[in-house]
Amino acid sequence: MTIRPGLRRWARRLAAGLLALLLAGTCFSLGYNAATSGRAREPAGMEFVEAGGIRTRYRHWGAQGPPVVLVHGAAESADTWEGVAALLAARHRVFALDLTGWGYSERRGPYDAGHQAAQLLGFLGALRLDGALVAGHSSGAGVAAEAALRAPSRISGVVFLDGDALDTGAGEGADALRVVLRDPYRTTLLRLAVRSDRLIRAIYGAQCGPSCPRLDREGVDRWRRPLQVEGAEGALWAMRGVVGLPAPRVAGLARLPLRKAVVFGAGDDVFPASSPYETARRIGAPPPVIIPGARHLSLVSHPRQVADAVGAAAR
Repeated sequence: MTIRPGLRRWARRLAAGLLALLLAGTCFSLGYNAATSGRAREPAGMEFVEAGGIRTRYRHWGAQGPPVVLVHGAAESADTWEGVAALLAARHRVFALDLTGWGYSERRGPYDAGHQAAQLLGFLGALRLDGALVAGHSSGAGVAAEAALRAPSRISGVVFLDGDALDTGAGEGADALRVVLRDPYRTTLLRLAVRSDRLIRAIYGAQCGPSCPRLDREGVDRWRRPLQVEGAEGALWAMRGVVGLPAPRVAGLARLPLRKAVVFGAGDDVFPASSPYETARRIGAPPPVIIPGARHLSLVSHPRQVADAVGAAAR
Protein backbone atom coordinates (compact mmCIF):
# COMPACT_ATOMS: atom_id res chain seq x y z
CA MET A 1 0.00 0.00 0.00
CA THR A 2 1.32 3.44 -0.97
CA ILE A 3 1.26 6.11 1.74
CA ARG A 4 0.38 9.51 0.38
CA PRO A 5 2.98 12.29 0.87
CA GLY A 6 0.52 14.42 2.89
CA LEU A 7 -0.10 11.58 5.32
CA ARG A 8 3.62 10.98 5.72
CA ARG A 9 4.18 14.66 6.52
CA TRP A 10 1.36 14.57 9.09
CA ALA A 11 2.83 11.47 10.71
CA ARG A 12 6.29 13.07 10.90
CA ARG A 13 4.86 16.22 12.46
CA LEU A 14 2.90 14.18 14.99
CA ALA A 15 5.99 12.18 15.92
CA ALA A 16 8.06 15.35 16.22
CA GLY A 17 5.39 16.97 18.40
CA LEU A 18 5.18 13.95 20.68
CA LEU A 19 8.96 13.86 20.98
CA ALA A 20 9.04 17.55 21.84
CA LEU A 21 6.37 17.03 24.52
CA LEU A 22 8.31 14.09 25.96
CA LEU A 23 11.52 16.10 26.09
CA ALA A 24 9.76 19.09 27.65
CA GLY A 25 8.02 16.87 30.20
CA THR A 26 11.29 15.15 31.06
CA CYS A 27 13.10 18.47 31.48
CA PHE A 28 10.32 19.78 33.72
CA SER A 29 10.30 16.58 35.75
CA LEU A 30 14.05 16.57 36.27
CA GLY A 31 14.06 20.24 37.20
CA TYR A 32 11.11 19.90 39.57
CA ASN A 33 12.63 16.85 41.27
CA ALA A 34 15.91 18.69 41.78
CA ALA A 35 14.12 21.73 43.20
CA THR A 36 12.11 19.61 45.66
CA SER A 37 14.83 17.16 46.67
CA GLY A 38 15.09 18.47 50.24
CA ARG A 39 13.68 16.10 52.83
CA ALA A 40 11.47 17.14 55.74
CA ARG A 41 12.85 16.82 59.23
CA GLU A 42 11.13 14.79 61.89
CA PRO A 43 9.54 16.94 64.62
CA ALA A 44 11.60 17.51 67.74
CA GLY A 45 10.93 15.71 71.00
CA MET A 46 9.71 12.38 69.63
CA GLU A 47 10.36 9.09 71.44
CA PHE A 48 12.03 6.10 69.78
CA VAL A 49 12.81 2.54 70.76
CA GLU A 50 14.57 -0.33 69.01
CA ALA A 51 11.83 -2.81 68.09
CA GLY A 52 12.63 -5.92 66.10
CA GLY A 53 15.78 -4.25 64.78
CA ILE A 54 13.85 -1.16 63.62
CA ARG A 55 14.23 2.31 65.12
CA THR A 56 10.58 2.77 66.04
CA ARG A 57 8.84 6.00 66.92
CA TYR A 58 6.03 5.74 69.45
CA ARG A 59 3.73 7.76 71.67
CA HIS A 60 2.24 6.92 75.06
CA TRP A 61 -0.59 8.15 77.28
CA GLY A 62 -1.69 7.26 80.82
CA ALA A 63 0.31 6.10 83.83
CA GLN A 64 -1.59 3.11 85.16
CA GLY A 65 -3.93 0.31 84.19
CA PRO A 66 -3.69 -2.63 81.76
CA PRO A 67 -1.70 -1.83 78.61
CA VAL A 68 -3.34 -1.16 75.25
CA VAL A 69 -1.25 -0.95 72.06
CA LEU A 70 -2.68 0.82 69.02
CA VAL A 71 -1.57 -0.04 65.47
CA HIS A 72 -2.33 2.37 62.64
CA GLY A 73 -3.18 1.64 59.01
CA ALA A 74 -1.66 2.69 55.67
CA ALA A 75 -0.63 6.34 55.28
CA GLU A 76 -1.28 6.88 59.01
CA SER A 77 0.91 7.17 62.10
CA ALA A 78 0.72 6.97 65.87
CA ASP A 79 -0.69 10.51 65.78
CA THR A 80 -3.87 9.25 64.09
CA TRP A 81 -4.83 7.58 67.36
CA GLU A 82 -4.44 10.72 69.49
CA GLY A 83 -8.13 11.30 70.25
CA VAL A 84 -8.83 7.65 71.08
CA ALA A 85 -5.66 7.24 73.13
CA ALA A 86 -6.35 10.30 75.29
CA LEU A 87 -9.73 8.84 76.25
CA LEU A 88 -8.39 5.35 76.91
CA ALA A 89 -5.65 6.81 79.12
CA ALA A 90 -8.15 7.36 81.94
CA ARG A 91 -8.02 3.60 82.69
CA HIS A 92 -5.12 2.24 80.67
CA ARG A 93 -1.49 2.70 79.79
CA VAL A 94 -1.79 3.39 76.07
CA PHE A 95 0.92 3.08 73.43
CA ALA A 96 0.89 3.71 69.68
CA LEU A 97 3.80 3.02 67.34
CA ASP A 98 4.70 4.02 63.80
CA LEU A 99 4.98 0.91 61.65
CA THR A 100 7.98 0.77 59.37
CA GLY A 101 7.11 2.37 56.05
CA TRP A 102 4.94 5.02 57.68
CA GLY A 103 5.19 7.80 60.22
CA TYR A 104 8.68 8.50 61.52
CA SER A 105 9.98 5.00 62.15
CA GLU A 106 12.96 3.74 60.22
CA ARG A 107 12.08 2.55 56.71
CA ARG A 108 13.09 -1.08 56.40
CA GLY A 109 11.27 -3.51 54.13
CA PRO A 110 9.62 -5.73 53.30
CA TYR A 111 6.55 -3.65 54.12
CA ASP A 112 4.12 -6.47 54.77
CA ALA A 113 2.06 -7.74 57.67
CA GLY A 114 4.67 -10.33 58.67
CA HIS A 115 7.55 -7.88 58.92
CA GLN A 116 5.47 -5.27 60.71
CA ALA A 117 4.15 -7.92 63.12
CA ALA A 118 7.75 -8.75 64.05
CA GLN A 119 8.28 -5.03 64.70
CA LEU A 120 5.14 -4.97 66.87
CA LEU A 121 6.27 -7.97 68.90
CA GLY A 122 9.69 -6.35 69.28
CA PHE A 123 7.95 -3.23 70.53
CA LEU A 124 5.99 -5.23 73.13
CA GLY A 125 9.21 -6.76 74.33
CA ALA A 126 11.22 -3.54 74.39
CA LEU A 127 8.62 -1.75 76.54
CA ARG A 128 7.66 -4.86 78.55
CA LEU A 129 4.06 -4.78 77.40
CA ASP A 130 3.34 -8.50 77.23
CA GLY A 131 -0.34 -9.11 77.97
CA ALA A 132 -1.46 -5.96 76.16
CA LEU A 133 -4.64 -5.72 74.15
CA VAL A 134 -3.71 -4.80 70.56
CA ALA A 135 -6.07 -2.77 68.35
CA GLY A 136 -5.33 -2.43 64.63
CA HIS A 137 -6.96 0.06 62.28
CA SER A 138 -7.47 -0.82 58.59
CA SER A 139 -4.36 -2.69 57.37
CA GLY A 140 -3.10 -2.55 60.96
CA ALA A 141 -5.66 -5.26 61.72
CA GLY A 142 -3.55 -7.67 59.68
CA VAL A 143 -0.46 -6.71 61.67
CA ALA A 144 -2.29 -7.22 64.96
CA ALA A 145 -3.65 -10.57 63.76
CA GLU A 146 -0.26 -11.87 62.66
CA ALA A 147 1.37 -10.82 65.93
CA ALA A 148 -1.34 -12.60 67.94
CA LEU A 149 -1.02 -15.74 65.83
CA ARG A 150 2.75 -15.82 66.23
CA ALA A 151 2.79 -15.14 69.98
CA PRO A 152 -0.68 -15.65 71.49
CA SER A 153 0.69 -15.91 75.02
CA ARG A 154 2.02 -12.34 74.78
CA ILE A 155 -1.24 -10.67 73.73
CA SER A 156 -4.47 -10.62 75.73
CA GLY A 157 -6.80 -9.68 72.89
CA VAL A 158 -7.21 -8.09 69.48
CA VAL A 159 -9.55 -5.44 68.12
CA PHE A 160 -10.08 -4.99 64.39
CA LEU A 161 -11.11 -1.40 63.66
CA ASP A 162 -12.30 -0.77 60.08
CA GLY A 163 -10.22 -3.70 58.91
CA ASP A 164 -10.63 -7.41 58.14
CA ALA A 165 -6.90 -8.40 58.19
CA LEU A 166 -7.22 -10.04 54.75
CA ASP A 167 -4.85 -9.80 51.79
CA THR A 168 -7.64 -8.56 49.57
CA GLY A 169 -5.40 -6.81 47.07
CA ALA A 170 -5.72 -3.29 48.48
CA GLY A 171 -2.95 -1.29 46.88
CA GLU A 172 -3.05 -3.02 43.48
CA GLY A 173 -3.62 0.36 41.83
CA ALA A 174 -0.30 1.54 43.21
CA ASP A 175 1.34 -1.62 41.88
CA ALA A 176 -0.01 -0.89 38.41
CA LEU A 177 1.17 2.72 38.63
CA ARG A 178 4.63 1.53 39.62
CA VAL A 179 4.81 -0.69 36.52
CA VAL A 180 3.61 2.00 34.12
CA LEU A 181 5.58 4.94 35.51
CA ARG A 182 9.32 5.23 35.77
CA ASP A 183 11.48 7.93 37.23
CA PRO A 184 11.72 10.85 36.98
CA TYR A 185 7.98 10.99 36.28
CA ARG A 186 6.66 8.96 39.19
CA THR A 187 8.72 10.98 41.67
CA THR A 188 7.33 14.19 40.18
CA LEU A 189 3.72 12.97 40.40
CA LEU A 190 4.18 11.72 43.96
CA ARG A 191 5.68 15.02 45.13
CA LEU A 192 3.01 17.07 43.39
CA ALA A 193 0.34 14.99 45.13
CA VAL A 194 1.98 15.16 48.56
CA ARG A 195 2.52 18.91 48.31
CA SER A 196 -1.13 19.57 47.42
CA ASP A 197 -3.12 20.80 50.43
CA ARG A 198 -6.31 20.43 48.42
CA LEU A 199 -5.67 16.76 47.59
CA ILE A 200 -4.77 15.89 51.19
CA ARG A 201 -7.92 17.58 52.46
CA ALA A 202 -10.03 15.85 49.79
CA ILE A 203 -8.75 12.36 50.68
CA TYR A 204 -9.10 13.08 54.39
CA GLY A 205 -12.66 14.34 53.90
CA ALA A 206 -13.69 11.34 51.80
CA GLN A 207 -12.33 8.83 54.32
CA CYS A 208 -13.34 10.72 57.45
CA GLY A 209 -16.69 12.30 56.60
CA PRO A 210 -18.52 15.39 57.87
CA SER A 211 -18.05 14.46 61.54
CA CYS A 212 -14.30 15.06 61.33
CA PRO A 213 -12.68 18.37 62.25
CA ARG A 214 -11.51 20.38 59.24
CA LEU A 215 -7.79 20.16 58.61
CA ASP A 216 -5.99 23.42 59.28
CA ARG A 217 -2.43 24.03 58.07
CA GLU A 218 -0.98 22.16 61.05
CA GLY A 219 -3.35 19.24 60.42
CA VAL A 220 -2.37 19.02 56.77
CA ASP A 221 1.30 19.03 57.74
CA ARG A 222 0.70 16.21 60.22
CA TRP A 223 -0.52 13.97 57.38
CA ARG A 224 2.02 15.22 54.83
CA ARG A 225 5.33 15.43 56.68
CA PRO A 226 5.80 11.67 57.25
CA LEU A 227 5.61 11.24 53.46
CA GLN A 228 8.45 13.71 52.97
CA VAL A 229 11.07 12.45 55.42
CA GLU A 230 14.21 10.61 54.37
CA GLY A 231 13.40 7.19 52.87
CA ALA A 232 9.65 7.75 52.57
CA GLU A 233 9.49 7.86 48.78
CA GLY A 234 11.58 4.73 48.35
CA ALA A 235 9.42 2.87 50.86
CA LEU A 236 6.22 3.86 49.05
CA TRP A 237 7.48 2.49 45.75
CA ALA A 238 8.80 -0.67 47.42
CA MET A 239 5.40 -1.56 48.90
CA ARG A 240 3.25 -4.24 47.31
CA GLY A 241 -0.50 -4.73 47.18
CA VAL A 242 -0.73 -7.47 49.84
CA VAL A 243 -1.36 -5.77 53.17
CA GLY A 244 -2.95 -8.59 55.15
CA LEU A 245 -3.13 -12.35 55.56
CA PRO A 246 -4.87 -15.23 53.76
CA ALA A 247 -8.35 -15.97 55.09
CA PRO A 248 -7.41 -19.38 56.59
CA ARG A 249 -4.56 -17.70 58.47
CA VAL A 250 -6.88 -15.03 59.91
CA ALA A 251 -9.42 -17.72 60.84
CA GLY A 252 -6.78 -19.24 63.10
CA LEU A 253 -7.63 -16.51 65.60
CA ALA A 254 -10.92 -18.28 66.29
CA ARG A 255 -9.00 -21.12 67.94
CA LEU A 256 -7.09 -18.84 70.30
CA PRO A 257 -8.45 -17.98 73.79
CA LEU A 258 -8.08 -14.23 73.26
CA ARG A 259 -10.54 -11.39 73.72
CA LYS A 260 -11.68 -10.28 70.27
CA ALA A 261 -13.75 -7.41 68.93
CA VAL A 262 -14.63 -6.02 65.51
CA VAL A 263 -15.55 -2.34 65.14
CA PHE A 264 -16.56 -0.60 61.90
CA GLY A 265 -17.91 2.75 60.84
CA ALA A 266 -21.41 2.32 59.42
CA GLY A 267 -20.42 4.37 56.36
CA ASP A 268 -17.05 2.70 55.72
CA ASP A 269 -17.01 2.21 51.94
CA VAL A 270 -13.53 0.69 51.81
CA PHE A 271 -15.13 -2.67 52.68
CA PRO A 272 -18.45 -4.28 51.72
CA ALA A 273 -21.30 -3.76 54.18
CA SER A 274 -21.14 -7.45 55.08
CA SER A 275 -17.45 -7.33 56.03
CA PRO A 276 -17.84 -6.52 59.77
CA TYR A 277 -20.15 -9.50 60.29
CA GLU A 278 -18.07 -11.90 58.20
CA THR A 279 -14.91 -10.77 60.00
CA ALA A 280 -16.45 -11.31 63.45
CA ARG A 281 -17.55 -14.82 62.47
CA ARG A 282 -14.16 -15.60 60.96
CA ILE A 283 -12.16 -14.75 64.07
CA GLY A 284 -14.70 -15.95 66.65
CA ALA A 285 -15.60 -12.50 67.94
CA PRO A 286 -18.98 -11.30 69.25
CA PRO A 287 -21.23 -9.42 66.82
CA PRO A 288 -19.44 -6.31 65.54
CA VAL A 289 -19.83 -2.83 66.94
CA ILE A 290 -21.14 -0.54 64.19
CA ILE A 291 -20.64 3.20 64.71
CA PRO A 292 -23.39 5.29 63.10
CA GLY A 293 -22.17 8.23 61.04
CA ALA A 294 -18.55 7.02 60.91
CA ARG A 295 -16.60 6.20 57.76
CA HIS A 296 -13.19 4.55 57.41
CA LEU A 297 -11.38 6.95 59.75
CA SER A 298 -13.72 6.27 62.65
CA LEU A 299 -10.84 6.70 65.11
CA VAL A 300 -10.66 10.38 64.04
CA SER A 301 -14.35 11.15 63.57
CA HIS A 302 -15.75 9.20 66.55
CA PRO A 303 -12.96 8.77 69.13
CA ARG A 304 -15.34 8.32 72.06
CA GLN A 305 -17.22 5.42 70.47
CA VAL A 306 -13.97 3.77 69.36
CA ALA A 307 -12.37 4.23 72.78
CA ASP A 308 -15.45 2.73 74.46
CA ALA A 309 -15.33 -0.31 72.18
CA VAL A 310 -11.58 -0.85 72.68
CA GLY A 311 -11.90 -0.29 76.43
CA ALA A 312 -14.71 -2.81 76.68
CA ALA A 313 -12.54 -5.42 74.93
CA ALA A 314 -9.64 -4.63 77.28
CA ARG A 315 -11.63 -5.29 80.44
